[in-house]
Amino acid sequence: MQSRTIDVQDFINEHTDRKLSPSQLRTLIMCFLIMAIDLIMAIDGFDTGAIGFIAPALKAEWDPTAAQLSALLSAGLFGLMAGAFVFGPVADRIGRRYTLMLTVLFFGTASLISAWAGDITQLTILRFLTGVGLGGALPNCVTMTSEYAPESRRSFLTTATYCGFILGSALGGLAAAQLIAAYDWRIILVIGGVAPLVMLPFLWVWLPESVRFLVLKEAPHERITEILHKVAPSADLSGAVFTGVRRPAGSPVGQLFSSSERRGTVMLWTTFFMSLMVYYLLASWLPTVIKESGMTLELASYYAMLLQIGGAVGAITIGLLMDRKDPHHVLGVYYTLAAVFIAFIGSAGASGVMLALAVFGAGFGLAGAQIGMGALAAGFYPTANRATGVSWANGVGRFGSGLGAIVGGFLLSLHLGLPITFVIIAVPVVIAAIAVLIKGRIAPQPVHQHAVASGAPATAGAARK
Repeated sequence: MQSRTIDVQDFINEHTDRKLSPSQLRTLIMCFLIMAIDLIMAIDGFDTGAIGFIAPALKAEWDPTAAQLSALLSAGLFGLMAGAFVFGPVADRIGRRYTLMLTVLFFGTASLISAWAGDITQLTILRFLTGVGLGGALPNCVTMTSEYAPESRRSFLTTATYCGFILGSALGGLAAAQLIAAYDWRIILVIGGVAPLVMLPFLWVWLPESVRFLVLKEAPHERITEILHKVAPSADLSGAVFTGVRRPAGSPVGQLFSSSERRGTVMLWTTFFMSLMVYYLLASWLPTVIKESGMTLELASYYAMLLQIGGAVGAITIGLLMDRKDPHHVLGVYYTLAAVFIAFIGSAGASGVMLALAVFGAGFGLAGAQIGMGALAAGFYPTANRATGVSWANGVGRFGSGLGAIVGGFLLSLHLGLPITFVIIAVPVVIAAIAVLIKGRIAPQPVHQHAVASGAPATAGAARK
């Protein structure tokens, strides 16, 4: 039998460059739904968007102190950070598919149990555990999408999938408010638990393992062939040796600081930290700032929602541009635009049109660029530690998001005036722009390499004979 070498990334590029296969579409849809449905009901919909409705209900039932309520609200965000650090390396060891199903089971169960919490302490612990599961699921969705996308559309497809995050954040508070008003605050936790658990059978049937991960782990030839035949049913894969994935030495975490990756890792972490800190600062404090300018709370909430809407529009456009231009330059421009619009929020005053434009522009640049950073990180790290690289960058960013609300409260307490305050808030976004541009100079995205990683040992051996 004559040996034929097939690079799996080239195979995906060749057969799905113009049209994705049904298998790829199902994978993207599954990842999108994990981000959208679970964020609507599990974290942002509970902790951020609906807090104005949930806090009174909790006070009436348990009478928590301000410190207890603050711990509850931050528990989910710290859980997201912990989950990112834990489950990234797990996915690089056992695979993306099993890790995604494990994390979906984890946070779905934790959210469902939360509905029967007996006091504020139990609820806080369960919210943390819910966040842990979500923190592991979200970066792995990005990783899976990246590894099933053709290179010509990788950034666009990754950012489009990540729009589930923005959609969940935008609709979460709205859905939670309506449900709590009609039923009880526990209904959010019940739905937030049931929805991902219902998804599990579909994930088991429709979500494949990353074929690049299988090549890396030298999976049986038949298993790789089965998946690639779903991508391109008519392809002849008999006697093939699958390559295209390199195997660096060391653990997935250690590889982040190897000579080829450490500079890029530092710049990615800097950008993620600054970007998510400002995003959550704005998400936490914009409704309050807008309300204090003289608008009703309901109107202030709608204005604040423009941050997420702008982010969704920005994410789609940035994905398209990143596939055509240097992604570092595109991200640098978006962050710079975000800084300008954020500074402008403080000067918009009572003008509804100008304020709407400023908030939308801030979301367009900041949230759009942050989603683009997920695609950039997924493209920078190789298959061997891609899940770890994306997850740990998100974990560092979540640490920044945890500080965002605190920093925002501190700045507003200084009473510097809104124009100066929002100029200061824009400074970290400028730092994010500089960091991503520096990464483009010192650690550019690697070009796809035809490095031998794996084949089917028995078949390859027969072919060599």
